[in-house]
Amino acid sequence: MKRIPIIYEDNHLLVVTKPPNVLSQGDHTGDTDMLTLLKQGIKVRYNKPANVYLGLVHRLDRPVGGVMVFAKTSKSASRLANQMRSREFVKIYMAVIHGRLLKKEDTLIHYLVKDTKTNVVSAVRKEIKGAKKSIIDYQVMGTVKDFSLVKVNLHTGRPHQVRVQFSTIGHPIYGDQRYGVKYNNRKKQIALWSHEIICEHPTLKKKMSFVSFPEKQYPWSSFMFSI
Repeated sequence: MKRIPIIYEDNHLLVVTKPPNVLSQGDHTGDTDMLTLLKQGIKVRYNKPANVYLGLVHRLDRPVGGVMVFAKTSKSASRLANQMRSREFVKIYMAVIHGRLLKKEDTLIHYLVKDTKTNVVSAVRKEIKGAKKSIIDYQVMGTVKDFSLVKVNLHTGRPHQVRVQFSTIGHPIYGDQRYGVKYNNRKKQIALWSHEIICEHPTLKKKMSFVSFPEKQYPWSSFMFSI
C-alpha cells in the first residue's frame, strides 16, 4: 500500500497530499487510486470491519500531485459540493511554465471544449457548441532562465484548465506531455501542483486552509527561494 501523507483529519474531513501519477478514483485501467488507498487506510487505522464511506469532493489529473480534500460523511460531502458550486471552495496551484510572461499578474479567460473520446480539452471561440468559460488568475513568483514559477487561482473547475490555458498563450507547463508535446518528452514529470485549498469546515463553519509543497526536485528546485 502506498503511504499517503495526511495533512488534516477529523470525523468529517480527510485532507491529504496526493502523490503524482496516482488516480484520484478508479477507472478502466484498474490502477491504484486515491479513494481505494484512503479507504483501506481508514479501515486499518480505526479497525473498521465494515465498508468505509469516503466522498470524492474534487479531482486532480493523474500526473498532478498536491492537496486533496475528501469527505468522511455524506453530509460533509454535500456541504463541500455546495461550496464548489458557489465558488467558495478555493483551489490554488503552483506550476513551472516554459518562457517568461509579459505581465507579472493577469487573468486568463478562455472557452474550453472537451473531446470525450480523446480526453483532450481545447480552447475555442465562445460561440462553439459546448464551450465553457474558464477563468484563472496567475502571479509570477520567480523566473530562472527560460522558465517561470506561477501561482494560479482557479475561478472555474474545468478539466485540464490550467494546462490548456497556459498552453494556449504559448507557455505550456513543464513536463506536460499532452498540451506541451513540442516542449516536453515522456521522461519529464509535469510541474503542476495543488498547493492550497481554502474551504469552510462542513460542521465547524470556519474557514480552513490546507497547504502542500512539491518535493525539491527539478524543476521545482530551481525556485527553492520562491516556493
